[in-house]
Amino acid sequence: MNRTLEIVKTIYEISQLEPMELSQVALAGRSNVGKSSLVNCLGGRKKLAKISSTPGKTRSLNYFLVHPDEFYLVDLPGYGYAKCSKAERAKWGQLIERYMTNNPWLKAVAVLLDSRLSPQKLDIEMTSYLKHMGIPVIPVLTKGDKIKQRERAAIQRQWRDLLQYDYMPLVVSSKTGMNRDKLWEILAQSANG
Repeated sequence: MNRTLEIVKTIYEISQLEPMELSQVALAGRSNVGKSSLVNCLGGRKKLAKISSTPGKTRSLNYFLVHPDEFYLVDLPGYGYAKCSKAERAKWGQLIERYMTNNPWLKAVAVLLDSRLSPQKLDIEMTSYLKHMGIPVIPVLTKGDKIKQRERAAIQRQWRDLLQYDYMPLVVSSKTGMNRDKLWEILAQSANG
C-alpha cells in the first residue's frame, strides 16, 4: 500500500493542545536519533520534516495525517542534549507529558533508538515511563545502514531483553529505506488495533 503524509497541525504550547479525534501513533526519540529523516522516509518526500545537523530541530508536536489509513503520526520534540535552554527543554517535556496524559486517541509510541549505541539512560527512562503510563511501546532501531548485521542483531537482543518482549525490535534506515514498508504495517496495525 502506498501511504502519504500530510502535515495538518503544529503545536508549540500546551494551550494549543486540543482533541484530535483520530487514532494516533507518536514518534519519540533522542534529539539526534533521526526522527525527521524517518518522517521524510515514511512520507516519501524530503521536505516534510526539517532535518538539521544540529540536534533538536523539532521543537513542536507535529501531526501528520496518514493517507489512506486516516490516523495521525505525531512527531514529538526530541529529548536529550538539544542546544537550547533548560527552560525550553522543560517546556517541551511538559508539552509531551500533557499530550500523552489522558489522551484516548494515542494508541502507541514508536521510540526511536540509535542502533549504533548500547541502550542509553534517556531511552530506558522513556520506555519505562511509557510502560508505566500503559502506553504500548514500539521499539525502532534507526540508522541500520551504518552498522554490520552482527552488531544489529546484538543491539536488537539487548533491547528485546531490556523491554522483556518476545520479538526483536525492528531495524530501519531512512537512507536506504530498509524495513520502511514493515514499519508502516506496524504503525498502521497499532493505530487500528
